[in-house]
Amino acid sequence: MVEFQPSKLAMRVRFPLPAPINKIHIEIKNFQYGFFFYKKGLYVLMSSFVLKIIAIITMFCDHLGDAIYQKISPFNYIGRIAFPIFAFQISEGFLHTKNLKKYFIRLMVFALISQIPYILFISLYSNDIRLNVFFTLTLGLIAIWLHSYMLKDISSKLDVKIKNSFTKLLLKLIIEFVPIIAIGIIGEISKVDYGWWGILLVFMFYYFKKNKIAMNISFITMCIIYYGIDIIKTGFNTLYIWLFAFNVLPILFINLYNGKQGIKLKYLLYIFYPAHLLILYLLFNFVFIT
Repeated sequence: MVEFQPSKLAMRVRFPLPAPINKIHIEIKNFQYGFFFYKKGLYVLMSSFVLKIIAIITMFCDHLGDAIYQKISPFNYIGRIAFPIFAFQISEGFLHTKNLKKYFIRLMVFALISQIPYILFISLYSNDIRLNVFFTLTLGLIAIWLHSYMLKDISSKLDVKIKNSFTKLLLKLIIEFVPIIAIGIIGEISKVDYGWWGILLVFMFYYFKKNKIAMNISFITMCIIYYGIDIIKTGFNTLYIWLFAFNVLPILFINLYNGKQGIKLKYLLYIFYPAHLLILYLLFNFVFIT
């Protein structure tokens, strides 16, 4: 059955689908497109917990592929789904945490705890020494904090003190975004996982939190830039197409996020990350010799 409501570009479409998806509502309003799965549908199911489970499973696939093949494989394609979800959840964590200081300390503590398992794990296939993804997420959180509390307050005072519009705009851009770029450079120099791109991705999800269209366009653009740089460095390879396609995929899950926490397992990722790296290292270094 299809019901049309022509006013304000709204259209409701109903399909007699079996559970769990028993109703699909597609609403087009003011040229903003949203897909909402009500009641027993995916929209309700896509809580923060469900997003976290998707990210953890795909991250495990990524690392399992590294351990088995020690080169790019289909497991790594699946693994591209994980990090954007983690980056998005840091931006959500910043907005909803009751204690930002404890949130920051928790990320830093587990970044330090995870570093030895991370170094051991990557030694299975590389001699490169990098900082694990918790450091990336921590720097992303700092970037959000700088913009939200320090820089935004300072730039707002310019409205009163500076009258020239162009000068005011230029100073605002410098004050608000140059420190964010500086943090990205710090991340690149310190060799955190995903480098500057990962840090800016965390910030991007926060910056466009109220504009889904801008967030989607910015995310896809950042993915194009990320793999475009690799293509420039190493030349074109079809594997970059696969990596890009799977890297863009998590934006679908993020758009289905219902804003709910879901099942409360605060330390699930914190514990799983170093534990699975250590287990994979022990298995593939001492049991399954690759």
